[in-house]
Amino acid sequence: MFNLLFTKKPSVDENTRQWIFDTFAWAVEHFNIQVFQEETKLVLPTNEFYSGRVGSVTEMAQNIFEHTVEYASMQNWPLKLVEPQLLKSIEFPSLIIQNALRGKDSKIEFSESNHQVIQFTFNPNQINQPQDLIASYVQQLATILVMQQKILPPGGKDFLPQAIDVLSCVMGFGVIFANTAYQFKGGCGSCFNPKANRQASLSENDTVYVLALFCLLKSQNPKSFKQHLKGHLRKTFGHAYSELSLMSQKSEIPLSLMITT
Repeated sequence: MFNLLFTKKPSVDENTRQWIFDTFAWAVEHFNIQVFQEETKLVLPTNEFYSGRVGSVTEMAQNIFEHTVEYASMQNWPLKLVEPQLLKSIEFPSLIIQNALRGKDSKIEFSESNHQVIQFTFNPNQINQPQDLIASYVQQLATILVMQQKILPPGGKDFLPQAIDVLSCVMGFGVIFANTAYQFKGGCGSCFNPKANRQASLSENDTVYVLALFCLLKSQNPKSFKQHLKGHLRKTFGHAYSELSLMSQKSEIPLSLMITT
């Protein structure tokens, strides 16, 4: 009886956990498992990952964009960042993928000669909240990948927004996505700017769980990054990571995920 009394509540409910497992496997399988194994790293919101000096809002947006594209292993994609007022509304072009979808060996070409680049833009309100800016870029990159592959995630199209957040974490941006999943609205009114926040589709708790799963599968030591998580997330992460580690020891992690390591 006392063991039951002091048993911790699971980090996520059973249905959510299974969806996360299935969607993580979907993301790894369809968006280049080799890149996940060999190139993907856990990206942190630090000067080590986002270095460089800038002299303007546009330069800062460009600098963050270039680093983010590289960490997403989409450096060979024909992408261009433009200022918001210069963004043209066009249909997503048809692409020819050679060698691989992502990574150093990928080669991306347009099937029609009238297309030369895929345009991106940025939210100027996010310049003072760089983690939200990074996350917004990654959501756009992940959306492009899903549009290109045309393969729906577990649960179908109704779960696409949440699956894009999972894919973003699989690409290595789980710490940043966890930190930006929820924005506290308290304090002085001038401190909160809803226009600067990225649009999160996966809950904060579920995002932390995906991050913990990423770290388990990538053998990422939590001590190397936990200080970069928001304070209130560290305990949540520790619980999720311990839970998943125990499941792994009991061989309760699906084989489709374990083969990614």
